Amino acid sequence: MWITRIGHPAPMATGTPTTRTIRTTDTDRPTASYRGPAAAGAPNLTGVEGVRSTVAGDPVVLEFERYDSPDLRLATSGIVLAIHRTDDPAHPEAYWRLDLPDAVEGEQLRIPVAPPEVEGLDPEVPAELRELVQGVLRGADIGPVGRIRRVRTVDSLRDGRRREIAEIRRDEVQLATFGDATTLENWTEDAVTISGGPVGLLDVLAERLAQTGAAPAEATAEAELDRLLREAAPPPPARWKGKKGAAATGVLGYLAEHADRLAAEDLRARRDEEDAVHQLRVAARRMRSALQAFAPVFDGPRAEALIEELRWLGRALAPARDLEVQEELITESLRALPPELVLGPVQAQVTRHFARSGAEAKAAAVAALDSERYAALRGAIERFLQDPPLASAAGSKKAGKKLLPAALKKADKRFDKRVAAALDALAAGEDSDTAIHDARKAGKRLRYATELAGTPEQAKKLKAITKALGEHQDVVVERQLLRELGAQAYSEGENGFTFGILYGRAQAEAERVEAQLPQLRRG
Repeated sequence: MWITRIGHPAPMATGTPTTRTIRTTDTDRPTASYRGPAAAGAPNLTGVEGVRSTVAGDPVVLEFERYDSPDLRLATSGIVLAIHRTDDPAHPEAYWRLDLPDAVEGEQLRIPVAPPEVEGLDPEVPAELRELVQGVLRGADIGPVGRIRRVRTVDSLRDGRRREIAEIRRDEVQLATFGDATTLENWTEDAVTISGGPVGLLDVLAERLAQTGAAPAEATAEAELDRLLREAAPPPPARWKGKKGAAATGVLGYLAEHADRLAAEDLRARRDEEDAVHQLRVAARRMRSALQAFAPVFDGPRAEALIEELRWLGRALAPARDLEVQEELITESLRALPPELVLGPVQAQVTRHFARSGAEAKAAAVAALDSERYAALRGAIERFLQDPPLASAAGSKKAGKKLLPAALKKADKRFDKRVAAALDALAAGEDSDTAIHDARKAGKRLRYATELAGTPEQAKKLKAITKALGEHQDVVVERQLLRELGAQAYSEGENGFTFGILYGRAQAEAERVEAQLPQLRRG
């Protein structure tokens, strides 16, 4: 089944590049796979009950060529990038294929192979596919690292009425890996599919294949190539491991967990999957908050430099996430209005705004993820986890009993101070939006620090508090956007009344959260 990949154009005429998602479907017919020695002869089918004739198909050559970086970063990440070629005169094919580790089983991304600009050179990896794995490659060169060549023949087994009752597909397989350690292997693969005939035909054919040296096998040549590439890949540098109970052990374990989450969400964000940008930002924010809250664990400028780069990443992705939130808020608010309060083409204006702004924000987010700065950040994170700049006492279990609680207490005081400042601004009738937003940021830092060094109950309570403060920030942004949309409607000769209604409701929601602010202080 062919499914157009979300975010890309629908399939066009043959030869027009377009990315497609392929979902393979299994057959209900009995099948079995076998592997035998290279150049094994065809099975002797004389005397097989039900088989009266065999119709042999013409040989077809199929090639599967894996692409990767010299250090095999894609293979070690569970990603397959390859070219498929088939010289079948009836159905010639040449396409790129990308398998991602979190994809639905049997789902692939495909795009036709464009001919190289210079004959004899390897084709260029399509930008559409390279962008998806750029977070793993991080600027590394990419080229062929292995190839499978199959010479395939298909024999159709017929009964006395020339009806097909079984099919034997035979592949003469040659597998090669490239690079420092080259491997060359040859063998035969047979796949038997039963479509009729007497009971037990599959068992009889298995016996005949066994006479050629073939044995049942599940692993395919693609799986064998993948195994060889993974084994050839250099082991990644080990991350730092410390004593159980030491401050550095807990903090670096937390950082490693969310560094891995950031890498996983990078792939999802590049595929434009729902909530991926948000979760990528959350992973970056958790890392930044841990580095800030537990700063005494580290020594020197590297931790602060990492904090700044994580802050940059969060800001670079913020517009895309903010627009997702605002589109949902305003759309839901519009749906909740009685029809008589919706004057003019309000929904059309909202749709146009978010279509335009959303496309711009997503393009900016992808540009950030494709940038050298982001690649450098990913590298800096790994180096930090492998060789952290630890303070002298950070690796001590005894010091850890004091260091983490002290850092948590400091973050707690910081949050209370920010909440008090917000309450003072409200009491004085001053603009409190910035102060409440600062309280929210301090609350998130405390919440993430509590995840590491506090109790689950404390973290759960802080999550509810920061959620309420986050709702306030959302309506602050919403009010500004509604003002802009109302002014735009007026300038275009439309009625801005409905946007005024929505503004008033957003204002009421902000005041509701502000009224709860005194209760958000935890004593």
